[in-house]
Amino acid sequence: MSGRVIDLEETATHTGPKGVINDWRRFKLESMDRENLHPAKKELLRQMSSPNKAKDDSRANLNRKMSVQEYELLKEEDEGCLKKYRRRCMEEMHSKLSFGPKFQGVHDLDSGEAFLEVIEKEHHSTVVVVHIYKVGVKGCEQLNSCLDCLATEYPTVKFCRIDAVSSGAAERFSDDYLPTLLVYKAGELIGNFLSCTQHMNEEFFATDVETFLNSYGLLPEKELPGADDEEEHDVE
Repeated sequence: MSGRVIDLEETATHTGPKGVINDWRRFKLESMDRENLHPAKKELLRQMSSPNKAKDDSRANLNRKMSVQEYELLKEEDEGCLKKYRRRCMEEMHSKLSFGPKFQGVHDLDSGEAFLEVIEKEHHSTVVVVHIYKVGVKGCEQLNSCLDCLATEYPTVKFCRIDAVSSGAAERFSDDYLPTLLVYKAGELIGNFLSCTQHMNEEFFATDVETFLNSYGLLPEKELPGADDEEEHDVE
C-alpha cells in the first residue's frame, strides 16, 4: 500500500486543474502548525518540503506524483486552513478584477464647479454618487449619515454631497425635490432620484439606501472582508 502512488491528475476530479492542487499543497504546508504535529507527520512534512531532488528540478518536484501518505495528510479535514486558502484565492481574484481608485469618506463639494469637475474628471470605472441637500429639509441629514456608512462599505464608489445653495441650483432643486441623489459613471448620468426618501420609510438606515441603489444595479460588489473577520463570524 505504501509503495502505491497517486497521480495528481487522478485526484483533481473535485479540485480542478493540477496547478490548483499544487497551490493547495504549498499553502497547506505553509499553514500547518508543525510544532504540535505527530512526529511521523512532521517527518513526512519535512520530506515533502525538502525532497531528495536535484537543485534544478524544483519545477519537476511540483508536478511529481503524490504518495499515499502525502495524500492522506493533505486530505485530512482542516476547515480553518481550507477557509484561509479559499479567502486568499478570492482576494487574489478580487485584486486582479478591481480597477480604479479608492476613496475614504464622503466628499463635500463647495461649488457648482467642483460638482462638474468630480463628474467629468473622475476615473471612467468609478461610480459617483452625489447627494444634493439643504440644511433643515427633512431626510437630508439622515441621508448624509447613511452615506457616511456606505462610504466605508464601498471604497471604490465616490460619495459626494453638496448644498443646493452652493451648487448654484437652489431654484432648480427646491425643497420639494430634496434630498436628491444623482449617480454618474464615466461622465454619464445613470441614476436620477428626486426626493429619494419618498421611496423609503420615514425612518431609514444605511442598509435601506444600499438596497434602494442596488435595486437599480448602481453599486458594485462590496469589498471582501479580511480573513480574520470571517473566522470571527464562524465562532458561535
